[in-house]
Amino acid sequence: MAERRKYSPEFKARVVIELLTGQKSLMQASREYEIKDTVLSRWKQEFLARAAELFDHAQPGKSEEAERIAELERMVGRLTMQLDLAKKVLGYSGFPPQGNERW
Repeated sequence: MAERRKYSPEFKARVVIELLTGQKSLMQASREYEIKDTVLSRWKQEFLARAAELFDHAQPGKSEEAERIAELERMVGRLTMQLDLAKKVLGYSGFPPQGNERW
């Protein structure tokens, strides 16, 4: 069985834009790029369906991904503070071995 070809998102976008602007017809692009016309039609439908997502964000830069990163940074800060406190408590208790001994 032949292995499926994979196309980059940039290539797909370029082909779909050629179709939308009328630079190439569906059949012409299908022949030129050796891609079935049904695949090109699916790319075009998906492109048009997701086009609204580009303008969906009310605040640029405040995406779910940015919020998740901020949450993780807060968690790292909190854990760092807890670790520093634990090290101080252990240092005062005399628990860490002295000299060449390792824990």
